[in-house]
Amino acid sequence: MLPAILIASLLLAGLVRGVDVYDSLLEGARKGLRVGYALLPPLLALFPALYLLRASGLTELLGAWLAPVFSALGIPEETVLLLLLRPLSGSAAMAAASELITQHGADSLIGRTAAVMLGSSETTLYVAAVYFSAAGVKKSRWAIPAALCADLVCFLSSAWLCRLFWGG
Repeated sequence: MLPAILIASLLLAGLVRGVDVYDSLLEGARKGLRVGYALLPPLLALFPALYLLRASGLTELLGAWLAPVFSALGIPEETVLLLLLRPLSGSAAMAAASELITQHGADSLIGRTAAVMLGSSETTLYVAAVYFSAAGVKKSRWAIPAALCADLVCFLSSAWLCRLFWGG
């Protein structure tokens, strides 16, 4: 019911203001197709690169190397792979979190921490590639390092809050 009311309201507002609603709809569709076309090259470069990174075993190697560092910061060692994958790929991070929840249980500290980390962070590099490409940004300057620092803060606070609420 609500979508029908929203559509009717938009049509009525367009008619009252003298806007050709159909032409506006077509122009919006044209702009959407142009944005989709502009997004295609970065996505075609990003997805194979993510696959190669995961298939190379580099993420597992980095995870094993960084586990003691993250553990000292209060982040469960088991979630390190999730930490490394989340800024790169949402589906790979979801698979890592699913594995953690399957192995340790949804009500375990590790399972809850993985779920909170997944829900509170973003696929930073994917989003930057897509939005910067759509907006025509050529120089990201400090945006990506700042976003990766924000991800680290998300991971640290997720682990801290999960320990606070559910012990560990």
